Amino acid sequence: MASSRSRPSPATWGSRAKIAVISYDGSIDPVGACVGMRGSRVQAVVNELQGEKIDIIPWNEDQATFLVNALQPAEVSKVVIDEDAARIEVVVPDEQLSLAIGRRGQNVRLASQLTGLDIDIMTESDESARRQAEFAERTKLFMDALDVDEMMAQLLVAEGFTNLEEVAYVEQDELLSIDGFDEDTAEELQARARDRIEAINAAAIATARELGADDSLIGFDGLTPQMVEALAKDGIKTLEDFATCADWELAGGWTTVDGQRVKDDGILEPFEMSLEEAQTLVMTARIQLGWVDPAELEQAEDEELAEDGEEA
Repeated sequence: MASSRSRPSPATWGSRAKIAVISYDGSIDPVGACVGMRGSRVQAVVNELQGEKIDIIPWNEDQATFLVNALQPAEVSKVVIDEDAARIEVVVPDEQLSLAIGRRGQNVRLASQLTGLDIDIMTESDESARRQAEFAERTKLFMDALDVDEMMAQLLVAEGFTNLEEVAYVEQDELLSIDGFDEDTAEELQARARDRIEAINAAAIATARELGADDSLIGFDGLTPQMVEALAKDGIKTLEDFATCADWELAGGWTTVDGQRVKDDGILEPFEMSLEEAQTLVMTARIQLGWVDPAELEQAEDEELAEDGEEA
């Protein structure tokens, strides 16, 4: 008998269901075992459910592979996973978009329920247009910030540079590897990038101070001037204010409302701060303020590890 199970529980929308199965016996095909000879097993279930269609797919511990399976019968060209946000971006051929979404969005909804991920679907044409827009945006950034011509800015973007920090602090050899760049060019570019960064940082700190940001927050290690500015704009102006924040308030998160996942925007989410980083910064602030005893914290962590070890 096939040792198979659904992971997670079957996702259903009333007229169609998707079920993921796995076999712990390598000689048994879990999908085939559930379908049965000429579909006899699954057809019996379909009949009991008054004709509800059932998609049986193989479960896979790899999220990307599992999602590709879950979106069947649509073909998937590319998968990009954002594990922190529990979101996934799927690129499909233009002619596969309707199939991937399904009638009234049913296929993608069921795949989302089955995988536990929020799924964004775009066509190859849409992705290509987005890449071109990002290329143009980064080119303009370098042209304006470094005062260089379009060709040099495009060379930087083509080599994978996405922001001023990368240009300013990368090993000079990486710039010298670009065709046509010599030492003088590399040094000048890095000097301009650093000057521009300093000017941007100074402006951010000035704005934060005007908004009432305290030196305790401005000087807190781990926060950039732009982060301090964003916090001040949101009313977080002291280290005490920062220490009262929840990690999801800073990094963003997801809340389930009426069965639907709703996005909570984080104050520092635009700076790609993860929940783990937010947790560390908040805890560090609480320790600095004397709200938390690091020795007690370490003891609690040791006890938790011990309990986990006993359970294992």
